[in-house]
Amino acid sequence: MRRIAIAVAAPTLTLSLAACGALGGATGATGAGPSKGDDVAVGLLLPETANTRYEKFDYPIIKSKVADLTRGRGRVDYANAGADADKQADQMEKMIDDKVDVILLDAVDAHAIAGEVKKAKTAGIPVIAYDRLAEGPIDAYISFDNELVGEVQGRSLLEALGNSADGSQKIVMMNGSPTDPNARQFKEGALAQLNGRVTISESYDTKDWKPENAEANMAEAIRAIGGSGIAGVYSANDGMAGGVIKAMKAAGIAKLPPVTGQDAELDAVQRILTGEQYMSVYKSYPTEAENAAEMAIAKVQGKDIQFDSLTRDNVSSPTEKQIPAQLVSVVALTKGNIKDTVLADGIYKKSQICTAGYRTACERAGLK
Repeated sequence: MRRIAIAVAAPTLTLSLAACGALGGATGATGAGPSKGDDVAVGLLLPETANTRYEKFDYPIIKSKVADLTRGRGRVDYANAGADADKQADQMEKMIDDKVDVILLDAVDAHAIAGEVKKAKTAGIPVIAYDRLAEGPIDAYISFDNELVGEVQGRSLLEALGNSADGSQKIVMMNGSPTDPNARQFKEGALAQLNGRVTISESYDTKDWKPENAEANMAEAIRAIGGSGIAGVYSANDGMAGGVIKAMKAAGIAKLPPVTGQDAELDAVQRILTGEQYMSVYKSYPTEAENAAEMAIAKVQGKDIQFDSLTRDNVSSPTEKQIPAQLVSVVALTKGNIKDTVLADGIYKKSQICTAGYRTACERAGLK
């Protein structure tokens, strides 16, 4: 069950309940809790490197927040699986053997990792599913409202089509990896908006979210539909959007149809400025990462009130029901709100976006 009513708030309103005093125990936000002191070892397992967010944002933000919450005494043991589910299982086994205090798990394969989640539970190590909902006896989940992400993408694509969205326009859907439960939720959210308004001519579940796989899928779709017959492309994230656009350019499509995305990657922001990509979904990584760190520390330090405050939603996986959760809100990123999102939040500097090849586009968008 996901929360039905959720506000699409400005991403700068970062939740930090520790700062508000919503704490359990008797020693406060930075003191040692009843279960564990500040010498906390947090295991962080991230899934892949194709998406630049994990190395650039998630890991360093979590590392910094853990240090802040533990007065510099806590540490983060980090491993990235490179989209290899077996490698991630080995990494998690090592963290269990090393007796970390808590694990933040962003699963490559949500189903395949369930056995390691059970082993962690047996070893007394809490597991918090991060960004993707892993199966097995996890203690909590933090991510963005994934169906809302798909809904925002679908609505944006219809907005780009305007009055031409009468059900006859042919759309290609480039969905995410079939091993990622988030991809299914993105798709469901998008279809809730698109069904009956457009014709889904081709739909692909893209292995490992890889741009090169999306590019190959899109080339196949162009052969099947014809370049001039594609009215728009639903791409579940920015990396795949780049592959989709590359395939359309290679096929000689001069006027690109609207293409969606997600993650506000730098290349995507620049494509949005030039009009090659219509939109992305901006998700405040600082909010998700910092709150995940707070959840992990609160869990092992026995600060139940703080932990409950951070997990007011609940979700269910194929193996577990009523999992305490936090669903972070999202924003549609278009040419018109770059200044108010990724620039305002400090994700990028204007100098990073408005490089030599994009200065004219930046000026036209008011990024002077």
